[in-house]
Amino acid sequence: MDKDSRIYVAGHTGLLGSALIKKLENNGFHNIIARTHKELDLTRYDDVKSFFRKNKPEYVFLAAGTTGGIIANRTYPYRFLHINIAIQDNIFEVANEYSVKHLVFYGSSCIYPKHSSQPIKEEYLLSGKIEETSEAYAIAKMAGVIACKTYNTQFNTNRFIALVPNTMYGPSDHFDTDNSHVLSALITKLHISKENKEKKTILWGNGSPRREFIFSEDVADASIFAVEHSKELENKHYNVGVGIDISIKDLANMIASTVGYNGEISWDKSMPDGVPRKLLDSNRFMDLGWKHSVPLEAGLSLAYRWYLENNQDL
Repeated sequence: MDKDSRIYVAGHTGLLGSALIKKLENNGFHNIIARTHKELDLTRYDDVKSFFRKNKPEYVFLAAGTTGGIIANRTYPYRFLHINIAIQDNIFEVANEYSVKHLVFYGSSCIYPKHSSQPIKEEYLLSGKIEETSEAYAIAKMAGVIACKTYNTQFNTNRFIALVPNTMYGPSDHFDTDNSHVLSALITKLHISKENKEKKTILWGNGSPRREFIFSEDVADASIFAVEHSKELENKHYNVGVGIDISIKDLANMIASTVGYNGEISWDKSMPDGVPRKLLDSNRFMDLGWKHSVPLEAGLSLAYRWYLENNQDL
């Protein structure tokens, strides 16, 4: 990308989108295009086509969509399936028609089978049954990953790049306990427990599942790296992670230390845990020369600082 390339960041106010804006601006890119949902409804094909026709973006980072934790996935499966597929389908089709140079799409680690061997390699996709609680969202993301490959194959291009980051966290995340992912939900819950001087906090499950977390700005950095090294990419999706996982119990203790909560943490084993472990094998992408730069403890401090500055109403 040139510094004056027209770059469209879809979903620029969200967790990844805001990180992309920050990274792009810090790297000297100054012709960044963004629209709020009120300004552009990405589920409406005609609106998306009109936007591309008028603005002619050369590069697209597709960070828009609907996401959430276990409760949200179980409560709104239709919404997770329909909205994400509609956005992907519209942007892919129009981006291809207007010959954008590159589009980066983001899958999710939930596309892999529930009981995958660990760490999870890219070729494990479609090799087993996925986790039921995130089925609708996973199917939508799977469709996007496969779409990148099929567009590239049929139109003989390397236009579409599919990255599969593991669980992201950071500034601009959702922090409400009902709809957010585990890390941000724990920040909120343990912060509130601290503020209310609660002697005991009850968390879901038994704390044994292990997860890999990657800071949103590291994923943004990986995205720019992928575009800049597009000639080295195969027509396959690439896992993007840090190569280290942590148990939810240890994560909760780390977050308690970060927010300053000193009470007891207990576990409600009647509630779901989700997949036992999700650690991605990101060697294929790292072998190209990319590596994350933000360790979990430092990332937690940054995420909590943003939470304190922006979520006092929770």
